[in-house]
Amino acid sequence: MQREFYPGVNAATARVLAAEGCDVVVPPDQGCCGALSVHAGREAEGLDHARALIDAFADAGVERIVANSAGCGSTMKDYADLLADDPAYAGRAAEFAARTRDVAEVLAELEPVAPRHPLPLTIAYHDACHLRHAQGVKAQPRAVLATIPGLVVKEIAEGDMCCGSAGIYNLTNPGPARELGDRKAAHVAATGAELLVTSNPGCLLQITDALSRQGRAMPTAHMVLVLDASMRGAGPEELLG
Repeated sequence: MQREFYPGVNAATARVLAAEGCDVVVPPDQGCCGALSVHAGREAEGLDHARALIDAFADAGVERIVANSAGCGSTMKDYADLLADDPAYAGRAAEFAARTRDVAEVLAELEPVAPRHPLPLTIAYHDACHLRHAQGVKAQPRAVLATIPGLVVKEIAEGDMCCGSAGIYNLTNPGPARELGDRKAAHVAATGAELLVTSNPGCLLQITDALSRQGRAMPTAHMVLVLDASMRGAGPEELLG
């Protein structure tokens, strides 16, 4: 979904990691991680995707498998449990899950190498549930954003509350999801920020829709796009346009 709705995120992720000194390997035959299938209760289908992804990375020779979508990363880190009863994949799944990290975790572990150019911008950072709650990743995105000169990060009230996207919850339970989205959008608007930043495409779509319903025009961006803009010396207008 991220590739289709936010195609620049994957390219920016590769640029940022390379700029920080990582050798970036992109196995050409990788497919879906199975997260949406698992969210929908179609576990057999999701496990087929998981096995195929494990196979795709089998010969990649990488130390870390980096996810830039919170929902994907959460499911990939769960492969050990999801495939625990599969004798052919249990061990491989555990090893795969142990190497999986969100992009913010990897960047926070590294000493900054690439120069950060000033980015005079006030943003509101939203914690995706699949990142904050499922993966326990909260401090790392903020630490990464803190390396950008001129960037002001505003916290959102009820920051641990779901935006209503929740995998496919906004499709299966549109009414309650809309209420959550509206509540989240009101809190986002109250920050007075110029840009909403998060690390999950479902959240970006959900909150953008809720802001639009309320007549509040606020651009949104994945966290890695903000860091990429700073590294390239791009101005705020690139993110706000």
